[in-house]
Amino acid sequence: MRLLSFWPLVAVLLSCASGPHPAPTSAPPAYDEARAVHALQRLAFGPSARDLAEVRRLGVEGWVEAQLARSGSALPPELEVKLQALPTLTMSMAELARDYPAKKQREQALLDGRELMRPALIGLEQSAAKVLRAVESPHPLEEVLVDFWFNHFNVSAEKGAVRWMVTSYERDAIRPHVFGRFRDLLGATARHPAMLFYLDNWRSTRDGMPRPMRRAPRGDAPGEAGAEVESSTLEPWDDEDDEPKPGLNENYARELLELHTLGVDGGYTQQDVREVARGFTGWSIRRPRREPEFFFRRRAHDPDEKVVLGHRIPAGGGMADGERVLDLLARHPATARHLATKLARRFVSDSPPPALVERVAKAFLDSDGDLRTVYRALFQSPEFWAAEVRGVKVKTPFEFVVSALRATGAEVTVRPRLVQALAKMGEPLYRAPAPTGFPEVSAPWVNSGALVARLNFSLELVSGRLPGTRVSLESLARPAAPSAEGWVDALGQVLLGAPPSPETRATILAALSKRAEAASAEGEPGPVDVPLIAGLLLGSPEFQKQ
Repeated sequence: MRLLSFWPLVAVLLSCASGPHPAPTSAPPAYDEARAVHALQRLAFGPSARDLAEVRRLGVEGWVEAQLARSGSALPPELEVKLQALPTLTMSMAELARDYPAKKQREQALLDGRELMRPALIGLEQSAAKVLRAVESPHPLEEVLVDFWFNHFNVSAEKGAVRWMVTSYERDAIRPHVFGRFRDLLGATARHPAMLFYLDNWRSTRDGMPRPMRRAPRGDAPGEAGAEVESSTLEPWDDEDDEPKPGLNENYARELLELHTLGVDGGYTQQDVREVARGFTGWSIRRPRREPEFFFRRRAHDPDEKVVLGHRIPAGGGMADGERVLDLLARHPATARHLATKLARRFVSDSPPPALVERVAKAFLDSDGDLRTVYRALFQSPEFWAAEVRGVKVKTPFEFVVSALRATGAEVTVRPRLVQALAKMGEPLYRAPAPTGFPEVSAPWVNSGALVARLNFSLELVSGRLPGTRVSLESLARPAAPSAEGWVDALGQVLLGAPPSPETRATILAALSKRAEAASAEGEPGPVDVPLIAGLLLGSPEFQKQ
């Protein structure tokens, strides 16, 4: 079928990008199917047959609590095997930099008769693991939270040496802390080479620091990574582009205040940005393209007193100056409000109710940033469960693709085509260019080009044309009658979690009728086009939303 026949559905999608403002409601019954579907839409990248069965077994509240507990149970053997087939996931930053060099190093390796692997494979395996975990992990809430916090503390693999650091950044700085304390998560991101490189803090030096007179021989600088060491002009740099230029760099300090903690309206000034940047001078990387480890360069640090948000940080603190800044920001009321707003926007609505934000912020402050406590305050709120917020948020491309794979019960082996499809929809994984990450509200994702890409993906998936995936539609649904109407209703209930709307049903039946007329005119009447029905259901307004 030509793309033009899908435009009625696209027009409907464009007309319904956001929903009404929620209002608190009384607590619903312990379990109902619609409530279970809502929980899975927001906390699990959409329903799957396995997770729906688990919610029925535990009850909605029991399932949510089990997801929050995240007891550490092992992943399914099938998923473990798939992840073990992606060797870069467990490699260190130094190993990745050594074994997956950039173009210049690859050219030299070829001249030397050595064969080295391409850096693009790192990104493919990162993306494959992200998709596989989101589709198959029995801990889907963990995957939703890893996605949220990575986006909150965004770094981009497009920026130089970050390409070798992103795997470790998600694995070592984000994932271990999504159920812990915010201060630990904040500190892990602040010290990680991916963040230090991405926002240029590793180049930041005290004002007046002279430029090194000569380059060190290849070898280690004094001291161990993470320790406070006395650094001289003889520090190892890989090339001129890597060498820090003398002077204060405010990039990380500004994003730390505006994006990671206080928020743009958090009450800080430009002078606070400068003072924070002074506190983080010397927080650097040993050798970004060879030994990408945290390295404190005492000689680059500003040792004088700093005043941040009216709080005095005494002179002579060394590396601890940055830690004191993080302590202050992690416990600030503006940080609590900013994070509460972002979480409520992700999980409830694009314009979350102020009363909900205040309650979640209070839970953050009262618990000293314990994230499980914060999540419970959000997920147990009447606003989260209100009927008015169900199906009002448009899925991001990643949420859409994963929910389609989950809903269809697809067997998945991630190939480049799947990752490329996400990029075509506007979400190239691990490559959001700005520190703000990918948008978390509906409007940026609702445009004709992106929606056509979603429809094309849907049809490729259910018709068996997407490499690495296999869907059995006949095993998903058994219509009461094998007619077009019967298949639309049966598949609609399975894929959407509810009967399709009259508008969607009529649009799909009209498309089938036109196709049948065309086939009849050519003397080739055939059976009901079940893949077309499934593809149009996945492209429907109901499926685009959560």
